[in-house]
Amino acid sequence: MLDIQKIRADFPILSQKVNGKPLVYFDNGATSQKPQVVIEAISKYYNEINANIHRGVHTLSQLATDAYEVSRGTIQSHINAKLACEVIFTSGTTHAINAVANGFASFLKAGDEVLVSALEHHSNIVPWQMLCEKTAATLRVIPMNEKGELILSEYEKLLSNKTKIVTVNHISNALGTINPIKYMIDKAHEVGAAILIDGAQAVPHLKPDVQALDCDFYVFSGHKICGPTGIGILYGKEAWLHKLPPYQGGGEMIATVSFEKTTYADLPHKFEAGTPNIEAGIVLGTAIDYLNEIGFDNIAKYEHELLEYATEKLLQIEGLKIFGTAEAKTSVISFNIGNIHPYDIGTIIDKLGIAVRTGHHCAQPIMDFYKIPGTIRASFAFYNTKEEIDFMIDALKKAQMMLS
Repeated sequence: MLDIQKIRADFPILSQKVNGKPLVYFDNGATSQKPQVVIEAISKYYNEINANIHRGVHTLSQLATDAYEVSRGTIQSHINAKLACEVIFTSGTTHAINAVANGFASFLKAGDEVLVSALEHHSNIVPWQMLCEKTAATLRVIPMNEKGELILSEYEKLLSNKTKIVTVNHISNALGTINPIKYMIDKAHEVGAAILIDGAQAVPHLKPDVQALDCDFYVFSGHKICGPTGIGILYGKEAWLHKLPPYQGGGEMIATVSFEKTTYADLPHKFEAGTPNIEAGIVLGTAIDYLNEIGFDNIAKYEHELLEYATEKLLQIEGLKIFGTAEAKTSVISFNIGNIHPYDIGTIIDKLGIAVRTGHHCAQPIMDFYKIPGTIRASFAFYNTKEEIDFMIDALKKAQMMLS
């Protein structure tokens, strides 16, 4: 059982007040808060070992390089990648997806197909649209139902020998739906297609095993799992990473350079051009260690309790409708109250110290499906409490009275 008060004490920001009220932070789907151990690790890097990595022979450079590569090993172990070189540091999920989409431009031609799901964040739609425009391939969409679940029978119909890559999120950022990715991976492989899993919303809640999943690519961001901003991970099977051309050219990703020809470095450096976000890469390992000490089974169990409690309390508010009622769901609730615009409610409850996200959540196709401009999204983390949910409920009722 989690000691929530002890955990909350690890997060300095949770003790502050916003607009004179205790902060209730329910915008974890956008970014997580950072524990003291992560904040201290950032400071420690700049105080003690700040130097550029990989190329230096001096002591600080070697210390920074060692810390950076230890973090890569931590992430390899966490996601159960077969090889450390399959773990590529990026600036985030968006960078990672673009790196793969850019690489696939070498493989696609007119008549080929790329499958995306109707549940995707814009960052897992737009790069594939750009790829299809560049190659004359066709973008096909896996449809969803009213509950916010993908229609798997339609997915199976879309798959064919024309399908070259499937891309789908592990968990929907807008609805909290947990997609059956193992099934989808296996089906994609039956037709010889590669598959990329956007794990940005999944990694705060569960521990992916990329070998058990057998996915070709898995991507996520550090800032959603208690780590710094500006860092992310592209996992790719070694064979695929060898096939893909590099996304960016520059220092570090080369073996030899002449004006006649350049040869590329071995993995993972082939995809890590230029000076990386060294501090964030190192500290991402610290954040993952912190979460593993708490335990992802404990996190999942507790967050499910928060989800059930919040769902029950929200549905007691007259006129409130929840969007996304999938059987498999994580601790995200998107909802509206009557015809009140979500922005108006979000603005009022912010005055009461409640931080939620309002709008289309970079998932406009989902909002178009439900014929709504957006939703209020409350996304919970392991450091939130049922008492905070009660504060939100009271704030929502006050906002409803003011705006009705």
